[in-house]
Amino acid sequence: LYSNNKQRKGRMGVGSKLSLPLERAYKWERAKADELYLTQPMGEGQVQEYTWNRAVGEARRMASYLKSLELPPKSNIAILSKNCAHWIMTDLAIWMAGHVTVPLYPTLNSETVRYILEHSDSKILFVGKLDEWDEMKPGVPADLPCISYPLSPENDFPSWDEIVTDHAPLKEETQRDAQELATIVYTSGSTGKPKGVMVSFEAMAIAAKGVAEALEMKDTERMLSYLPLAHVFERYAVEQASLHIGFHVYFAEALDTFLQDLQRARPTVFISVPRLWAKFQLGVFQKMPPEKLKFLLSIPILSSIVKKKVLKNLGLDHCHFAVSGSAPLSGEIINWYRGLGLELMEGYGMSENFAYSHISLPGRSRVGYVGEPLPGVEQRISEKGEIEIRSPASMMGYYKDDEKTRESFTEDGFLLTGDKGEIDEMGRLKITGRIKEIFKTSKGKYVAPAPIENMLMASDALEVVCVAGAECPQPYAMAVLSEQFQGQHKDPSLREKLEPAIEALIQKVNSRVDHHEALQFIVIVSDTWGIENDFLTPTMKIKRDVIEKYYENRVTGWQKQKKPIVWD
Repeated sequence: LYSNNKQRKGRMGVGSKLSLPLERAYKWERAKADELYLTQPMGEGQVQEYTWNRAVGEARRMASYLKSLELPPKSNIAILSKNCAHWIMTDLAIWMAGHVTVPLYPTLNSETVRYILEHSDSKILFVGKLDEWDEMKPGVPADLPCISYPLSPENDFPSWDEIVTDHAPLKEETQRDAQELATIVYTSGSTGKPKGVMVSFEAMAIAAKGVAEALEMKDTERMLSYLPLAHVFERYAVEQASLHIGFHVYFAEALDTFLQDLQRARPTVFISVPRLWAKFQLGVFQKMPPEKLKFLLSIPILSSIVKKKVLKNLGLDHCHFAVSGSAPLSGEIINWYRGLGLELMEGYGMSENFAYSHISLPGRSRVGYVGEPLPGVEQRISEKGEIEIRSPASMMGYYKDDEKTRESFTEDGFLLTGDKGEIDEMGRLKITGRIKEIFKTSKGKYVAPAPIENMLMASDALEVVCVAGAECPQPYAMAVLSEQFQGQHKDPSLREKLEPAIEALIQKVNSRVDHHEALQFIVIVSDTWGIENDFLTPTMKIKRDVIEKYYENRVTGWQKQKKPIVWD
């Protein structure tokens, strides 16, 4: 077993008394009453700002209303919304009223919305800021009471503002037990029906305390919340960390305004996903060609000025800690950001341990590794190469599925992650693939697709990649072009422009892998892989089984072309 290095063990233990989320909220309501907690864009350049006193106060009023409904104790109450100030206030209100929060991704289809609402036995649904409400609405049971936010799509539900105006704040400071169920987080469904991960208040508090200490976060931090709060990573690293420490959270308005939102927040800590880090880089290159930027950075007298300007234009000039998670990020992109002076780190976690598992640390990171165990976390590699994690923030179990819960842990309490990995001499973890994703070629050789996909994603031309090849002589890759090239799939000049670089990429990848893992060809597909058509999960991971099934009848035709690059 590896735990945290000796230097950090003493000051970062999680054994001391924990303050639970509601206790922290009440603390800041008193101690930081007039300080800003939440900044919410309202459209057309306008923002609504919430002090700690106002935010917790509105949560108290909503809690008063929820209690007046006399629901059964510890009822499940759902939230369907993009990130916004009211999302966090609702979370607090549900807990104050003695209930359990069930968050839903704001990009689900109606079928999945219905499944989660019915499986969770949700008694109320908060409907918030959404882009595709009309597509989701059929999944909401007709008899389920709903409440709308100020930024909700048009509806006839009782509104947040009406309710908080009509109800006096809950006076008492509701206390919840550490072992109580706080939330049921449904997985993104990349391996079938979403599973309801049950998380306790203690797990949330441990995660918030641990990440705050690991990153040495202060109450002066600023964070921009835009990754789904329905996912555990954002929930603990932003919501729960802000409650634990008392820092300022900003929200993004829309994809079109994201850069302005980022520049407004000027985050000191910023977390994102690989696709966005790649898009940021591409945006920089569109304004300044890579060769020119590289040349300017090589001139000592200009280098620091150029670095500061690039980071300022991205809104990251105040960022002292940047993290990438959800999927592997190519070493080329990591090193590019580090060349700008932004030490971009990777992290690792699962819904089943509230994402409280691993993170890279300044001065101790290693490209290609997801970091070291967070305080209190233990790791080991099983005989079959599977990563096993014992985290103090591990789930209570899967909702309504005791059998699946038992199957997910070893007898001594380690979570079976399903990921393959290796640990270096400093205890840093590297993900080398998925146990269940490994496939066998017709030659009887096993191939792990994830590392190959990660190498291919180093290309600016590719948006998302899936490596397949079960029962084929050699593996192959399917890829969607980057956003800048989408819609130009049939353009001969574009093909002529991209093919040399893509072919060189395939050769580079094949030179790095074993012979049986070498790609036979790469297919550039004309389809869009998105959440809405079920090719990607809400956390932007590929649904490998969906993609492979969709294209299975075309594989033979691709193979017959005998070309390194196939345009489908």
